Amino acid sequence: MNSSAPGPDGAPAPDPSADPRPVYERAARQMAFLFDSVRPAQLADPTPCPDFSVGALLSHVVGGTLRIAQVGEGGGPGEVDPDAEVDSGVSGVADDAWPAAYAEARERFSAAWADDAKLDAVVTVPWGTMPGRFALAGSVMEVVTHAWDLAQALGRRTELDNGLAEFALAVAKQAAPAERRGGDVPFGPAVPPPEGADAYDELAAWLGRSWTPAGSADGSHG
Repeated sequence: MNSSAPGPDGAPAPDPSADPRPVYERAARQMAFLFDSVRPAQLADPTPCPDFSVGALLSHVVGGTLRIAQVGEGGGPGEVDPDAEVDSGVSGVADDAWPAAYAEARERFSAAWADDAKLDAVVTVPWGTMPGRFALAGSVMEVVTHAWDLAQALGRRTELDNGLAEFALAVAKQAAPAERRGGDVPFGPAVPPPEGADAYDELAAWLGRSWTPAGSADGSHG
């Protein structure tokens, strides 16, 4: 992914003319690795998203992938499963079937966004109306942020791709400026990043997340 001039605090800003699909695919592969790492006994464990256990977060990620696929197919950003208990999640998935459910959602996403013309088509997603390429950049931010959430919950934080976090942080600082929090913006106030923070820590802090090894969480979900 090419980048343009540095964004706030020196983070590389995404190039608005670039194709975010390869970056999304990298982020999805990373998320798939984390899905494969989850054991059924961990589904009730907490995550840095205070509204989501590990299992609820898996449901949210699968549902969000289906939702952005639906947008690429020409549908709206409505709920994929109106009966789901979590935002844009899916229900009826067996405890050991989440990797397969995510793989199916990724296949639908890839097919929905295969046409290059869709990058410049105006679409409506939960965070606004914009060209498809910008909607997909926002989706990268969401997938990467939730990868941090899941990796923290699973104790696999050191296995994350830092380049993805640099991209997502630049998107976050454009799409979720510090002065726009609360109300319809699903992020809490930015918090100071920890000492020695890398791009993932900065991304999490920018979106209002904090997490301790003891399992207490604070912040809000995206």
